Amino acid sequence: MTQVMTVEEREAFLNERRVGVFAVGRADRGPLAVPVWYRYADGEVQVWIERDSVKDKVLRKAGRFTLVAQSEELPYRYVSVEGPVVAADAPPTREQAVAIAGRYLSPEEADGYVDSALGESSVLVRMRPEKWLSSDQGKTG
Repeated sequence: MTQVMTVEEREAFLNERRVGVFAVGRADRGPLAVPVWYRYADGEVQVWIERDSVKDKVLRKAGRFTLVAQSEELPYRYVSVEGPVVAADAPPTREQAVAIAGRYLSPEEADGYVDSALGESSVLVRMRPEKWLSSDQGKTG
């Protein structure tokens, strides 16, 4: 029996609340790999970052990134998606920012976080996955 998730399983897994690992290749050193809050919606991975941050600078050069989400309890599962950035030129709307923050915080905390953090230097990065890797060790026979 295969451990690979179906399309429906991997999309459902990405929609569960998990901190993702955002990874971007760099020519002069190892890849940048940092934890991020994310959202998977409308077939896209969405990450809210700050303009001119390390993530933003590396991402603008690379034009693509990988996001890995995993479970840390048995059975171990993960989904890794990789693809090109389709947009990274504007701040998220308040609704988009609340949708990302609200995956990790209570509604009141998400509103407060967005009110304090959302600004003109914010950037909503959208990536449409081209390559998927997944494993669900609970599928072993």
